[in-house]
Amino acid sequence: MEIGQSLSGQIYQLEDQLLKPEVRQSKEKIAILLADEFVEFGSSGRIWTKPQVIEEFQHSPMISMTIQDFQLKVLSPEVVLATYCTITKNVTKGDQRYSLRSSLWKFINGRWQMIFHQGTKIQ
Repeated sequence: MEIGQSLSGQIYQLEDQLLKPEVRQSKEKIAILLADEFVEFGSSGRIWTKPQVIEEFQHSPMISMTIQDFQLKVLSPEVVLATYCTITKNVTKGDQRYSLRSSLWKFINGRWQMIFHQGTKIQ
């Protein structure tokens, strides 16, 4: 199935929002972006639910993350898979970390919401 630029751009924008500190620290914004059945397999090996992520994000440090190599695959008319790499810059430590990420987005009640996410640290 051919992916329209508008769908790819829309999902990219949603992924980018989830990386912004001001969005991550807003319970209301996160609640809109994550589906109620959301699950994350974290790079630490921990499994997160939507309420746990919302609570954890409230205490997250203000870090800068950027997306690289974003790709989108349509799995069905209502479900897409986003894959990409993030670069996390820690200004105080002066270092960078890289992670491979994948997210499943589902079209629910007229909007895209993330239903699954996994991050894997890489060198």
